[in-house]
Amino acid sequence: MKQITSIQNPFIKSLVLLQEKAKARKQTGTFLIEGLREISLAIKGGYEIETVLFLPELVTESQINKLVNTPVSLIEINKEVYQKLAYRDTTEGILAIAKTKSMSLADLKLSDNPLIIVAEAPEKPGNIGALLRTADAANLDAVLIANPKSDLYNPNIVRSSVGCLFTNQIATGTTAEIIAFLKEKKIDFYCATLQNSTSYHTQDFTTPTALVVGTEATGLTQDWRDAATQNIIIPMQGEIDSMNVSVAAAILIFEAKRQRGFN
Repeated sequence: MKQITSIQNPFIKSLVLLQEKAKARKQTGTFLIEGLREISLAIKGGYEIETVLFLPELVTESQINKLVNTPVSLIEINKEVYQKLAYRDTTEGILAIAKTKSMSLADLKLSDNPLIIVAEAPEKPGNIGALLRTADAANLDAVLIANPKSDLYNPNIVRSSVGCLFTNQIATGTTAEIIAFLKEKKIDFYCATLQNSTSYHTQDFTTPTALVVGTEATGLTQDWRDAATQNIIIPMQGEIDSMNVSVAAAILIFEAKRQRGFN
């Protein structure tokens, strides 16, 4: 079995770039996953694992073989190398190199009565991670990211989503592409916006539905507001007129789930 004990090793340097640079992830079509739970969820979600790096004092080869049921390259590393590569402060002692997946709208497999969340141009990895956790909790059909500003394989998104990056169907596209996709699939879409809106709880979300949220700073673009089946608003009684995008999405999603009997 191969062993690497130097942070100056060229392969380790390439993995540091993989953690830090979206360009490196795009060029190689790979990214790093940290932690047993996250790797397990990635495998369950159909991600292909190429290589596993591990600290032998924390993780055994037997554990890895049980976790990854296909042949992969195993590399023993020491604590210094692990700390160079690890994104989190906690130490689980295992990292995996995985292949990225297509996030094309054409690859989505939807149910007969889909419920979808759409986020336009979310910028903060923490918000995206929280959104993915909510989508997993609600067992949504898909999460669509319009005009993405962040690489979805950013390690902070992997971390903040606690592996829900791998449990959701995710697709990206331009606003125009996603609007066209929803119309083609005959999915009504309800856009959370302040302008020309009605209270969200008055709408019927029991038919094929997409809930659309924008950024806290600028909200949704005019294209969404003009094309919406209905613009909706979450009534607020305080001094401000917006809330965290992941919180707003959760309120809308679970109202739709309530209407559907949480099925």
